[in-house]
Amino acid sequence: MLKNERILLFILAAINFTNIVDFMVMMPLETYLTNLYGITHFQFSVLVACYTLSAGISGYAAALFVDRFDRKTSLQTIFVGFLIGTFLCGVAQSYSLLLVARIVTGVFGGVLGSLVMAIVADVIPMERRGAAMGIITTGFSMASIAGVPLGLYLASLTDWHAPFLFLVVVGLIISPFIRKFVPSVKAHIQTREDRPGFSTILKEILTDRNHLIALALMIGLMLGHFCIIPTYARYMEANVGFTKEQVTLIYFVGGLFTFFTSPIVGRMADKYGKKKVFSVFVILCAIPVLIITHMGRVPLIPALVVTTLFFVFSSGRFIPAQALVTGAINPKIRGGFMSFSSASQQVAAGIASLISGVIVTENVDGTLGNYNYIGYVSVLITMSLLFLVPRLVIGKS
Repeated sequence: MLKNERILLFILAAINFTNIVDFMVMMPLETYLTNLYGITHFQFSVLVACYTLSAGISGYAAALFVDRFDRKTSLQTIFVGFLIGTFLCGVAQSYSLLLVARIVTGVFGGVLGSLVMAIVADVIPMERRGAAMGIITTGFSMASIAGVPLGLYLASLTDWHAPFLFLVVVGLIISPFIRKFVPSVKAHIQTREDRPGFSTILKEILTDRNHLIALALMIGLMLGHFCIIPTYARYMEANVGFTKEQVTLIYFVGGLFTFFTSPIVGRMADKYGKKKVFSVFVILCAIPVLIITHMGRVPLIPALVVTTLFFVFSSGRFIPAQALVTGAINPKIRGGFMSFSSASQQVAAGIASLISGVIVTENVDGTLGNYNYIGYVSVLITMSLLFLVPRLVIGKS
């Protein structure tokens, strides 16, 4: 076992925490931004999509050179860029400036997640990787438990800039721990003579059947998940009757449960098989997705039960999927593939956000329409992945 392995995993989870909060906190801020700047729901969808699309473009670019460097060096550099972009969001004074700041943040944020996954895959053996991914996923849980609710609370006390400035402070606290505890990871670096060129890397990613299946799996997961996410908080307010304060409860309670369930799901994936656990959670997740996207005004507690199940089952899909994908990739191009995969997921999320912005309508009474159709699309996409996973060949790497 790697020395300080658990410390390393918690640091990587903390990096994930800042990255995920930066992304997640935008959705509940929709009402703040639409009221302040007088933008439409579709314009807000563009604000969300610009992050994911810029993250996708930078991820594709990074895929061509990220395996040429020490993972630690890349991580530190990208994290600094991410904090700069987040700071720009925290000082933006108009919709246009915020749009630019989100693009800058996306350029670095999209690559950051793939680097974290590449480091985990490089230093944690396959037999323990499910549990490792479970720990990494607690970054998402903590983002929901503490990050998003605290960010929204700060926004209510001051203004919408506060969550982003809070994240910059958290990132500055994490940075010294990255320098101290994240090891240099250089085993993937080849000599200059043996190092593959850009065209070779792309060919390796796009012509290998196993790589393509792994890529399609993660794109499908993101498409299905992100169909409903951009409008999620707004729908809970407008249609289900949640107040802004109660919306934070969705993230808090859902994150609290996933904080405990994610490591359990990771260990289950290692013990019972990652493909089997993935399939079970894909099926389970369809239930709360369909209920949420058809939900009308209901009491708080039943609604929280459903939204919490969505959090638990949704994260339960991603944990074994990430472990499966890292085990299906040639280690020499793992960083490049993870960056390419992350980029593809970000583009898929951006496309899904724009599609959601077009399909979901704003009614005269302030409620949202057609959200049920988004639920059908989400379930159809994720269920189709059950036919894809058995074809993925997993190695020991």
